Amino acid sequence: MNVPNTSPRTHTLQAGAEPDFDRKKRLTVLTVIDGLMTAGAEAVATRIALGLDSSRFESIICSTRPSAPQHVAAARSRGVEVLELNRRSRLDVWRWRPLARLLRSGRIDIVHTHKFGSNLWGALLVPRRPLPVLLAHEHSWSYEGTLRRFMDRELIASRARAIVAVSPRDRMRMIELERIPAEKVIFIPNGIPDWPAGDGARARRELGIAASEHVVGTVCGLRPEKELGTAVRALGALAQQRPDVRFLVVGDGPERGHLERLAEELGVRTLFAGHRPNGEVPDLVAAMDVVVLPSRFEGMPLAMLEWMAAGKAIVASRVGGIPSIVEHGQEALLVPPRDHLAFADEIGRLLDDPSERARLGKAARRRQQAEFRFEQALDRLEALYERLYREAAAQAASVR
Repeated sequence: MNVPNTSPRTHTLQAGAEPDFDRKKRLTVLTVIDGLMTAGAEAVATRIALGLDSSRFESIICSTRPSAPQHVAAARSRGVEVLELNRRSRLDVWRWRPLARLLRSGRIDIVHTHKFGSNLWGALLVPRRPLPVLLAHEHSWSYEGTLRRFMDRELIASRARAIVAVSPRDRMRMIELERIPAEKVIFIPNGIPDWPAGDGARARRELGIAASEHVVGTVCGLRPEKELGTAVRALGALAQQRPDVRFLVVGDGPERGHLERLAEELGVRTLFAGHRPNGEVPDLVAAMDVVVLPSRFEGMPLAMLEWMAAGKAIVASRVGGIPSIVEHGQEALLVPPRDHLAFADEIGRLLDDPSERARLGKAARRRQQAEFRFEQALDRLEALYERLYREAAAQAASVR
């Protein structure tokens, strides 16, 4: 389980805190997620819950859907309580009862929900009084559904004291498209723990890739929104001029069959490595010369932050929060989404210019280290928890 191994950090509460807050030694934070460490957003949520300063916070995780036993055991070994609901479908409404009981128990001070489903159920189940505080966390979506926008605004935002956006672009969409009050939407960028150095030569040997071959790669779930067909078409446009190029795809998902057929049709030498354990990913990324992210929408993708930490040259779609992570020509190359010829041009240029690959990679790593570290994101969230609790405690005291 790849979580930060941080020692408890000590902070002094600011002067002027409400009396109820001063008397309370630790706030109890309940994190509500689909499952521990199952995907990007779940990894973010799990790391936050396990990384909280234990001198200031008691951490509880509610996993609404089944989680891998080793992840649950790892959380409990860190002193974090885990409530498992084991929902297997949307119809398992009765399985929410243990969470409802916990929310009514008076133990919880902050309820931090992640992604639309948990945000919605949090809005429905958290008692309608100042405490506990509901903090919703949106990890990005397409903002295309009218019903979803209505529910975000009228159900989630109306009940939550604040909503976290992972990129400036997402924050503006919540304000402008969903019409959520601007003062409720707080931008906190994602951050990642230290990224281990990978052994690219070993990964190439194990995969049967020659040292003389160029590798263009990606690490992601093979889902429609990732638009990997654009990358396959881009490499198809380069195939005849660059027979030395291999496309390495790390990850799995419903689009795999379609992508395999497309790669064969276009003559793209593609290696589908499937889903790999976290410990193997740094070696696989190190084996890549150029990394691509052709998504049609993104928030603040953890994978891209990891590639930056690894010092890789990146070609990505200019969508969502990506332009807030990197500047075109400085830390990465950004192109319009679904434009496979633009991707082909930029990939080809980087394959021909190792010095440019190195320059972009070094700049990307510098920016990730300066702006997108896990500890920075965690500090901001801890401060937010304390501020929201102070405000809610003051409100509760005023109505007694």
